[in-house]
Amino acid sequence: MKDEVYISGLLGLLASIIVGLGEFYLHYSPAIIGHAENYEFFSYIDRVCLVRGHFIAISGIPLYYLGYYHVYKMITKGQPSLAYSIAGLGFLAFTIGGFWLTSRAFLGTIVHLASDINPTDYQQILDNYTLLSESLVQGLRIIILLLSILFVIAVYRGGTYYYRWMMFFNPIVLLVLIFALYYLLPAVGKYVVPIAMNVAHFIFFGLSLVNYHLHLKTKS
Repeated sequence: MKDEVYISGLLGLLASIIVGLGEFYLHYSPAIIGHAENYEFFSYIDRVCLVRGHFIAISGIPLYYLGYYHVYKMITKGQPSLAYSIAGLGFLAFTIGGFWLTSRAFLGTIVHLASDINPTDYQQILDNYTLLSESLVQGLRIIILLLSILFVIAVYRGGTYYYRWMMFFNPIVLLVLIFALYYLLPAVGKYVVPIAMNVAHFIFFGLSLVNYHLHLKTKS
């Protein structure tokens, strides 16, 4: 079991790095601040970066499932029903996130072609994209919120491999802190907000592995 929990946690950490790198290629440009309306920031991102980012990000998504398998194993001993629910929500979140992620490079290509498309048609395309794809992001955030609430409950009840302080490092709190950083220190935050979900999970999985090692050390 030791190797299973440890390796799945490392693979979850790797997921946050791979998908984060891909999303950085997809979403970051020096002009990202002040160019969010109508996805204008995509016009500053090179087509090569869009293609590269797309394939890197998509290749890492399946590893997120292993990351949440790790979380499941960390919780299931003391809170089996919550462990199933948290893992299920994690799988659902990154299935939805994967669907959304596949659309980003294509959207960037459309933004690059803005001058070649009738303005009315162009706006309709963007509005349709917002309805069909950006709604997935809102759903993803709601799922992460529910997942985080269940995680806090599981850790608070005890019997898991997590120490109580881990309650404060659930994914939704980490996301809020990342966006707060953007507003407080935009010069720094602009680098992490485009990949916020991945940064939050890098910290989450990393601290989860720390909890696991501390637990083993205490038992030995």
